[in-house]
Amino acid sequence: MDLATLAIFLPACFALNMAPGPNNLLSVSNATRYGYRRACMAGIGRLFAFAGMIALAAAGLSVVLQTSEWLFSAIKIIGAGYLLYLAWQLWRADPHAQDIVTGATAGMVALARQEFFVAAGNPKAILLFTAFLPQFVDPTRPIAGQFAVLGTLFLLLEWIAISAYAYMGLHMRRWFAEPRGKRIFNRCCAGLLSAAASVLLLAKRA
Repeated sequence: MDLATLAIFLPACFALNMAPGPNNLLSVSNATRYGYRRACMAGIGRLFAFAGMIALAAAGLSVVLQTSEWLFSAIKIIGAGYLLYLAWQLWRADPHAQDIVTGATAGMVALARQEFFVAAGNPKAILLFTAFLPQFVDPTRPIAGQFAVLGTLFLLLEWIAISAYAYMGLHMRRWFAEPRGKRIFNRCCAGLLSAAASVLLLAKRA
């Protein structure tokens, strides 16, 4: 892969990574509630989901998603339902409760699982990899190796985005230290997650 291709791919890719979305919003919320480190580690769940999607795109299996209205709709409804469930939890969260958790491994696994399901529940993400990554693949060279390089770079930039949004959430935690501020923040996040669910439900195949 030549440097000219990478010079175009990296900024375009990073713009996609940094775009506000359900997962990045989740990183902000998790950092606000549980701290920076836990929010970053939870993002590993998202990376596993995206790695699987990149593998599907490389294998050409995303064509099935593009041609199957039933499968696309099923994933879309499940994903939107999960976002609404998270929104409901945030809306009902007790602002007086102490959110900072120390050391519980099960809690970290639960947060990573949450990130995974939010990412995996968006069929448009697979179509994004199908439409975006192949633009930078040279068909005259081995395809698998190029997808591996592009996919690895995408995941590294996604990790930077996770860290950036978690850092943003860390500072928001200081702003919303009082119960009233926590309630406002939680309900804003709940509203945005509900909006994301609505957008997902309205999404159509490319």
